[in-house]
Amino acid sequence: MAKVGIFFGSSTGATREAAEVLADEIKGAELIDMEEDFDGIDQFEDYDVLLIGSSTWGQGDPQRDWVDPLYELSNDQPDLSGKKVAFFGAGDQKTHGEHFVSALGKMHDLFVSLGASAYGYTPTEGFDYEYSLAEKEGKFCGLAFDNVNQEDLTEERVTQWAGQLKSEMGL
Repeated sequence: MAKVGIFFGSSTGATREAAEVLADEIKGAELIDMEEDFDGIDQFEDYDVLLIGSSTWGQGDPQRDWVDPLYELSNDQPDLSGKKVAFFGAGDQKTHGEHFVSALGKMHDLFVSLGASAYGYTPTEGFDYEYSLAEKEGKFCGLAFDNVNQEDLTEERVTQWAGQLKSEMGL
């Protein structure tokens, strides 16, 4: 059985809530809060599957607790070959539609460049945004949700995505 780590950074609680739903849906998955529980990029080695959660801030940047780990990944270039990875996170499609969930795209590109295999792509339908770095070949490179404008849809989206991941990744 694959060992699953759900690594998340959350400022307002939306990404934390999504991570908790994922942990309920994917039995045996471990929650790793990037602020409280993260010890360093070597911790990624402990897991076969990495579920990476971050909200998007500023000009499409990952949540602040991801800044140092992403910098370290970029500099140290560890080999993540054989790791399955999927991305999830909150954004605001109305107020910040020019960078909607772009943090997911930035993180996706980094993890894939290090050899990880990405899963969990989702349709862009149902969202109204201007641009997103998370959009790859007409789909989001993970699960996007908007707790500002569509909070009533988040739990269902997360639950469906967990089912998708179980199927795609054999969890």
